[in-house]
This record gives sequence, structure tokens and C-alpha cells, in this order.
Amino acid sequence: MTQKPKIRFVNKDKNKFFLTLKKRVDEHFTNQGLSRHANGTMVLKTIVLLCAYILPFIFILLFNPPLWLSLPLWIVMGLGIGGIGMSIMHDANHGAYSASENVNKWMGYSINLAGGGVLNWKLQHNTLHHMYTNVVPMDEDIQDRLIVRLSPHTDVRGIHRFQWIYAFFFYGILTLYWVVAKDFVQLVTFTKSGVNTQTRKENVATLVKLIVMKVVYFIVFFFVPIYIFGLPFGEILAGFLLMHFTAGLVLTVIFQLAHTVEGTDHPQANEKGIIENDWAIHQLQTTVNFSRQNKWLSWYVGGLNFQVEHHLFPRICHVHYPSIAPIVKQTAEEFGLVYLENETFGQALQSHVSTLKRFGQLPDWNEAIG
Repeated sequence: MTQKPKIRFVNKDKNKFFLTLKKRVDEHFTNQGLSRHANGTMVLKTIVLLCAYILPFIFILLFNPPLWLSLPLWIVMGLGIGGIGMSIMHDANHGAYSASENVNKWMGYSINLAGGGVLNWKLQHNTLHHMYTNVVPMDEDIQDRLIVRLSPHTDVRGIHRFQWIYAFFFYGILTLYWVVAKDFVQLVTFTKSGVNTQTRKENVATLVKLIVMKVVYFIVFFFVPIYIFGLPFGEILAGFLLMHFTAGLVLTVIFQLAHTVEGTDHPQANEKGIIENDWAIHQLQTTVNFSRQNKWLSWYVGGLNFQVEHHLFPRICHVHYPSIAPIVKQTAEEFGLVYLENETFGQALQSHVSTLKRFGQLPDWNEAIG
């Protein structure tokens, strides 16, 4: 993999949007006497989500329920993985869960429960996605995935015309790919591209930790149920795949509803590697909120339906997003900026499907020739 190009944001008009917004958000927390980090609600959510993942597995091991009951339990575990990823791990690895670095570190390791590694996630998400949202080739989160095209600036093929139908299957295998291969692929590619700046010795240590973690992961999910509790291999394999398909589908859809929908920008740097825009305004133009009024959805997806607030203030725990959203929206409007959002989950999903259809269209060659 070649070295990633250096891209910079240049705020030529010296727009003061983010300075004004940051001051207002700071005043909100100061005036309310609130911490920016987790509160009692977040701690309770952490316990509930961890239990949703762990307790069904214990039940399966101890009671060997029939398939009609065990498969729904595996689905619950998949939903648990999704919740842990979107709420606990996500906040912790952004440094938003706690003011304590150690708490964030250990809560961030909850990503291991899904079979994923911390370092690569931080490089892909915190470094590349948050800094260069919707910018090809920097944003790894919108890179083409096999036969799914997620940007208007990559090559389009005939098969892409059907991606609005088959994309959701590939979304479902995301976490399974993550467990089996993605961490190893990214360790190599991020090192070659310069995104991973660790020394060779540090990367060897990272590789060893990844291998050990994944071996333990598969021991827990296959060796223990089959060889210690005597459960059928076929049922365990079916449940494991169902769990990961559930988690992958949930995680990928929630992410795509915030960035790969109608109305978002996909800017490109000029020949000098410059994007002429304020970074914070760029976040507004590439990010969309959805279903902000749905409290149940907001609880489960870790506030990722408040994606605008998250991209502007990733080090604030997501439980505070609903309270700062009106500040963000009002400030954006005062500066003549558009605060993008879809009012419902259904509207956001429909918008994503429409975008997949648009990105899957081949060029009109007659029009191009003319």
C-alpha cells in the first residue's frame, strides 16, 4: 500500500463557527455543573449491555436449550455486541467515557469481546474517519468493500447497480471479517501507509497480542461449548454466525445512516492536498443526524444518531448529546450553515438506499461523449 497523501483543511475565510460553538458548549457544562463524561445512566447502560452479551451465552452453556430458543439468544448476544461497540467501547476509545485514562483504557478493551483489536480501530476511526470524514482515500470507513461502492469518487462497475439490494448482506459479515482477518490486514496496510507510527518492536508485540486475543476468543466460543459442555458443533457454529451477522448488520447500518445518505458531501483535496474549508464546517457537511427524538434508539446506538455532535465533540460522552444538540443546531443556523438530519430511522434508511442506488449507476456514456 502506498503512503497516504497528506491532506490539510485550510480555513481561508477564518470562519469562527467552531470557536463560538465550543465556547457555548463549554459554558453549558460549566453553568449546569456537569461532567462531560459518563454519568449514572451511562454506568447502568454499561452493565445492561454487558449482561445482554454475557448472560445468554452462560445460559446456553449451562442449559443447552433447543435450537428454537438458542438462536434468539445468539441474536440477543449480537445486539449486545452492537450496543457495547456503539456505547461502551466507542466512548472509551475516544477518551469520552471517563476523565481517567485508565478507565478509558480498560473499558476500551471491551472491543475484544467482539474479537477486535483496539489499535487498528483507533487508527481507522479516530485518526482517519474523524479527521477526514467522507474524503477518499483517507476515510477507511467509506472505502469500497468488495462489490459495495460507498463513495462517488471510486470506480463504478456494472454489478454496483444492484448494491442497494445485496449491500446489507456484506454489512452483516463485517464483524466476522474483523474477527478473522481485518486486524491483521490493517496492521500491515496501516504500517505501510504510515498511519501506524509504531516501531517494528511495538508492532511485533501488537501482533502477538492480537493472535493471543483471537485464540482465546475462539476457545471461549468453540472449544469450551463443544469440548467442555458437550454442545453440538453445528448449533454453536450456526449461533456464532448468527450473532456476528446481527452485530455486523446493526453496526454498519447505523454508521452508514450518518454518512452515506443523500445531502452529505464527499469533497476532494486539490492538487496541493488542500481542502478549502474549516474542519468543523466540513463535519457538518459530511455528517447527518437521524431520529433524534427516539429515546429508545438513542439509548441503544450510543447517541450515534447524534452523529453531528459526536464528530464535533468526540471526547464528550454520548449521554450528553441530546442536551448540546440544540446549541449546535442554533449556532450552525446563526452562521448560515445547514444542520443535516433525517427525522426518523425509516427516512434515514430510505436515504441510504437511495444513495446506494445513485452510487451504483454507471455513467451516461452518450452524455459523457457529447
